[in-house]
Amino acid sequence: MHSIQEKKEAFGRLLDVMDTLREKCPWDRKQTNESLRPNTIEETYELCDALMKDDNLNICKELGDVLLHIVFYSKIGEEKGEFDVADVCNKLCDKLIFRHPHVYGEMKLDTASEVRQTWEQIKTKEKDGNKTVLSGVPDALPSLVKAYRIQDKARNVGFDWEERTDVWKKVKEEIGEFEEEVERLYSNAETEAAKEQAQKKATEEFGDVMFSLINAARLYKINPDNALEHTNQKFIKRFNYVEAKAKEQGKALKDLTLEEMDRYWNEAKVSLLDT
Repeated sequence: MHSIQEKKEAFGRLLDVMDTLREKCPWDRKQTNESLRPNTIEETYELCDALMKDDNLNICKELGDVLLHIVFYSKIGEEKGEFDVADVCNKLCDKLIFRHPHVYGEMKLDTASEVRQTWEQIKTKEKDGNKTVLSGVPDALPSLVKAYRIQDKARNVGFDWEERTDVWKKVKEEIGEFEEEVERLYSNAETEAAKEQAQKKATEEFGDVMFSLINAARLYKINPDNALEHTNQKFIKRFNYVEAKAKEQGKALKDLTLEEMDRYWNEAKVSLLDT
């Protein structure tokens, strides 16, 4: 691993490269905050993909791509006379120091749980910080991630179940209400207006089901986004197995019977057990 001096020199080299590209490359010179934003989102998802796969080679590569965007936005801010990368680093350091009074101050916190319990209260006291507990949850977060963050922030100020097992009553209640609305959607709604209203209500109830399940996951220390992505990847592998079996027979996937698909699916569950 590199020394602290080598790390500083590497970061300085990156800043020098960014300055050169911004001056001499027509594409880099043309970029704005708005034009870079879609690429930033893509690079972030590519990093997340590498993290889920524990692919260290690509984690290193994708971290570099994300870091490039941080430096790029900082360079644009500098050109506007608003801020530069030193401001970005200093604001981050100031925030971290302020949020860790148990490290840089006199507060006594011995466990990660104690730190988390004081986290939201500390953040609301920051200058230019969050004015309410939930204001720090970005509007643009994917809904599943947002639900988890909302619940986690509420928990940090004591808004939570007394016992984690209490959540199951709520989960079952929400599933029951959703089942009732779906049944009404397909059975009792005869007019288009009634069907539309039933669809709207069923959608709301399904959202409640998901929110309650995410709450259960949080209480059992399961990250629902990671859990769902593991299931996505598992499904893709098994489905690809079924498709490969169809090709071995010279068939398209749609030409398999449901019984054949089910048989290959069960084979995949066994043969891909450890992948």
